[in-house]
Amino acid sequence: MFEDLVQIVFKSASESFVQVTVFVGAVLLLFGYINFKQQGAFVDRIEQSKKYQPLIGAFLGMTPGCGGAIFVMPLYVKGTVSFGTVVATLIATTGDSAFVLLTKAPRNYIIISAICFVVGTIAGYIIDYYKVGDWVRKRSKKLTQIDIEREHKQAEAVLDELYCDNPNACRSNTLRHIGHEEGDEVDLALHHSKPLDTNSLGYRVTHGAYIVFWIILGLGFILGVLDLMMVDIDALPGLPNLGLIIGLLGTVVTVLYMIFSKKLIQATSHEEVEHKLFSLKETFIHNAEETAFVGTWVFVAYLVYELGVYAIGGEQIIEAALVSTGLMSVLIGVAVGLIPGCGPQIIFVSLFLKGMFPFAALLANSISQDGDALFPLIALEPKSAFWTTVFNTIPALIVGILAYYIQLAF
Repeated sequence: MFEDLVQIVFKSASESFVQVTVFVGAVLLLFGYINFKQQGAFVDRIEQSKKYQPLIGAFLGMTPGCGGAIFVMPLYVKGTVSFGTVVATLIATTGDSAFVLLTKAPRNYIIISAICFVVGTIAGYIIDYYKVGDWVRKRSKKLTQIDIEREHKQAEAVLDELYCDNPNACRSNTLRHIGHEEGDEVDLALHHSKPLDTNSLGYRVTHGAYIVFWIILGLGFILGVLDLMMVDIDALPGLPNLGLIIGLLGTVVTVLYMIFSKKLIQATSHEEVEHKLFSLKETFIHNAEETAFVGTWVFVAYLVYELGVYAIGGEQIIEAALVSTGLMSVLIGVAVGLIPGCGPQIIFVSLFLKGMFPFAALLANSISQDGDALFPLIALEPKSAFWTTVFNTIPALIVGILAYYIQLAF
């Protein structure tokens, strides 16, 4: 039995890294570079285009990852975008699970993205038309400008005392903010509540070993391409079990990198997305952290699936049991989507790819979930975050149930 469990762990680690993580990393780098070059251009556009805000918000949410959606949240707090725009953005976003779907099932990714975009846009305009935001946004007492300036000065003094002997530590004053300004209410809540500790072991590892991470990922990517070409990567001439070795090494490095990044549920924050725009080096560093986060959760999903198959006695049994849940699978998808963060959503998508849930459940989950984009809103406007989740859940249930019965019909 012990040998069987070891084989399951080895298989899950190797397959998750070579078949999924390496491609997620490649796509993350591609979109990271695009975001670095465009430097928040769409965020500037959405502030200027009041008439098209829900449409642009849905487009930002539809882009893979959480970066575009995260930047919309401070704009709502500032009052420069509508509540309907927030809802449209969060309905359209599928977070980091989009990278898994994009690399493993691109056709499903395109369909899901298109539907989420349309549903998000429609919902956003309906909410704005009926001025739901006026009802939702009963703001708690705001800090006065004097309070904000005083607290920001105190926060900067703490950072100066801790970090200003380190050239990398005082960059908050020169970092270009997206969606807000240095020293405002958003800056205090998102960038000064937990000061960055540049002397911690996690910071030194993630900012010093990211090149090693990308080298290992690059080797895995080559093997992943060969695997897609139906080449037996464990039987290459003179390189026996190379796929297994690189897969295990890659998964170990991936899990360790996520641990040093101190990420469990949330893959990225507003501050980290801004840091990606600070320099290309920061893009590589934080995309490595995000890749490690996604890769670790994919490994967990693969491991859970394989252990389930082993315990129950076969893939057919476990798949039949879950597929037979019928309409309940849609409700499960919506319920998982209610959990903030990308980790549970990555597991759900990975299990879908294993055939454990119907497409309707995946669609419902994609509409319901907000990825990491909800975290800034929770920190800044918890009441608005709650009602956003409520208004996202309604179309998720409606569209998910419709899709389920359409699947049955065909």
